[in-house]
Amino acid sequence: MSARARPARVDSARPEPARPEPARPEPSGPVRAAPVRSGFAPGAVAGGLLRACHPVPAAAVTLFAAALAAASGRGAAGSALTAGAVAAGQLSVGWCNDRADLSRDLATGRRDKPLTTGRVRPAEVSAAALAALLCCVALSVACGPGAAAAHLVGVAAAWAYNLRLKATAASWLPYALAFGLLPAFVTLGLPGAPWPPPWLTCAAALLGAGAHFANVLPDIADDLATGIRGLPQRLGARWSAAAAALLVAASTVCLVAGPPGRITPHGWTLLAVTAGLLAATARAHGRIPFAGSMAVAGADVLLLLLHGAGPP
Repeated sequence: MSARARPARVDSARPEPARPEPARPEPSGPVRAAPVRSGFAPGAVAGGLLRACHPVPAAAVTLFAAALAAASGRGAAGSALTAGAVAAGQLSVGWCNDRADLSRDLATGRRDKPLTTGRVRPAEVSAAALAALLCCVALSVACGPGAAAAHLVGVAAAWAYNLRLKATAASWLPYALAFGLLPAFVTLGLPGAPWPPPWLTCAAALLGAGAHFANVLPDIADDLATGIRGLPQRLGARWSAAAAALLVAASTVCLVAGPPGRITPHGWTLLAVTAGLLAATARAHGRIPFAGSMAVAGADVLLLLLHGAGPP
């Protein structure tokens, strides 16, 4: 009897079906890159640039310069030219500030700035800052060589603060220098290019330094987290608030007691208003101390308009 043939054995293994890879979890935490804006909307770009230029401080400084020019006798055309140059300089400084702070603002999750939300692109802010700086140079030169030198040194100091000095113990110096030179920019454009009286320069410099301390107060924690150690950050919020109040008060004293002669009733009123504003805002939070400093500056300008601020 013949043996039954067995079927041949197949040694090749069957291929296993491919297993789907598990889904990878999405990264958590704050977004580290600015959103990309799609399309082109001129209105949105303009609105973003307006918010990125720090419009309130820019407008306050511009109005201060315009009023100082009017009080010094620059006339309508000279006052308008002065205001235009200061406005262009302030725009350039504001846009430079937001562009320089972009990486730090992203790291701390700031959502109140157009650059971090994608409303405006970094290249657009950089181009606007440079264009404003060129306008500032042209308008400053039109005010005369001495006036141009004074103003452009102040603007250069503000840019130096944005790009380097903000993180150093000398962070107060650009503010004091830029504000202190503002009266010189106004008076050097007058016939004969006279320098302003020393008490006016001192008052403006003290006001600028005080505004620096008040302006930094809300951001001290974020600044320290990103390596910014200017003088207010080193002193802390409590001492910085005290420094802001003392500097602004000293500015008003210089403005009231500096001119020759007895202190006028308007001067005593300004001292009382300054004391009241500083007392009301000294322990406040957020931007209120800075707003108080700007209110004092407005009262100072009113006194200058009442009495004039011409050269000695």
